[in-house]
Amino acid sequence: MSHEHVSNTKRIWFVFGLLSVITVVEVIFGIFKPEALHLNTFLSMNYLNWLFIILTIVKAYYIVWAFMHMEGETASLKNAVVTPLVFLILYLFFILLVEGDYIYEVFTNSTIKWNF
Repeated sequence: MSHEHVSNTKRIWFVFGLLSVITVVEVIFGIFKPEALHLNTFLSMNYLNWLFIILTIVKAYYIVWAFMHMEGETASLKNAVVTPLVFLILYLFFILLVEGDYIYEVFTNSTIKWNF
């Protein structure tokens, strides 16, 4: 049985171009900070921050799937790598929100005041 080598050059250049475009968009939004995105909020965070988070997740997906060759692996290996990360990121997000809200409430509703 012979295995034929398949070139991924086109795929690599596509992912490189896509990651470059996303990075340029992030930089442009970071420099200009449009008021429509910067001053409006959703779930206590402005739309600009949500945009940065979403674009960063898209970039991370393409880096892992294309450059770390996860797209060609079996479903069980993909699940073994991705599932713990998704769980840990969601857990970290939950902990940061709960603890951040607690600290905010302590500093706004108690005798302890912002002194830094």
